[in-house]
Amino acid sequence: MKNIGYKIIILFICIAVLCLATYSVAFADTASPHFETSAKSAVVMERSSGRILFSKNEDARLPIASTTKIVTALTVLKNCDLNAIVEISAEACGIEGSSIYLRAGEHLTVKELLYGLMLRSGNDAATALALHVGGSVERFADMMNNLAAELGLQNCHFANPHGLHDDQHYCSANDLAVLTREALNNKDFCEIVSTKTVRISNEGYEYDRVLVNKNKLLSNYDCADGVKTGYTKKAGRCFVGSATRNGMQVIVVVLNCGPMFEETAAMLNEAFANYTLKTVVPLNKQCGSIEDNGVKRYFICPERIQYPLTDKEVAATQVVLDKEIRIIRVFVNKVVIREIELQEM
Repeated sequence: MKNIGYKIIILFICIAVLCLATYSVAFADTASPHFETSAKSAVVMERSSGRILFSKNEDARLPIASTTKIVTALTVLKNCDLNAIVEISAEACGIEGSSIYLRAGEHLTVKELLYGLMLRSGNDAATALALHVGGSVERFADMMNNLAAELGLQNCHFANPHGLHDDQHYCSANDLAVLTREALNNKDFCEIVSTKTVRISNEGYEYDRVLVNKNKLLSNYDCADGVKTGYTKKAGRCFVGSATRNGMQVIVVVLNCGPMFEETAAMLNEAFANYTLKTVVPLNKQCGSIEDNGVKRYFICPERIQYPLTDKEVAATQVVLDKEIRIIRVFVNKVVIREIELQEM
């Protein structure tokens, strides 16, 4: 009888283990996408919607080295003509760190300096642009901070245009992703940061400056299109990368990350493998009508609403039409992600 009892107990244990294994497999099948990074802080964001696909210590205030130049470029693009000629002052020459070796008295266009800023990470180009747009480095830093404030960001502060260490110069991965998203809405910014090699003027010499982009992702990752590298001893290796596949552009921010290119590529792969940018509401979709003094008035959604979704996620809409409220709400997993006012046809 004892042997039979032991056999029954062992049978129950085997059944329990089998059930647990079955449950684990089922759970794994429904698990969320699996992002990994050794970065101190990181964010993966889909650009058009701003949806965060992954984050790690995303609000930590950290030094960001030359990824600062994303904000520098955006500030310049919002306040300056690309074709404006800049005379290089002595103050912009001989800045420590990365350089395009500007010389006092030579002339370059704003666009040429932006190439020097974003491809070669020229600290001299950053200073020249800051002086041209802001009148001084301090005033230009104020402009950078004003831009961040306009976007509602609270975990960043900029003390200079190049990212050389300053205790009052920091940003979170989330804020840097938002700033990059804003920058990638600018076609000139996109053109510059996706350029692998370019020639710019080199006044006084018979040959041009040839600038090769430091962003290895552009050459090593299919459909990569940006954005900026950075390094200081305090910040470690920092990188903001982007790529577009099947109409979906993904931004990856990694701060203080040794294998920054490799881990960015892995997280881009994870994003593209698990998310698809889907149209939830087509542009000018007719959403309903109301009766007004015997006349039917029809309303449409003035935007195309797209959102990155996994195969297991469901998007839904709700239209509210009455005399005072005319909106469409978009839900994903029963959470409102957008609310747009409808327009009359």
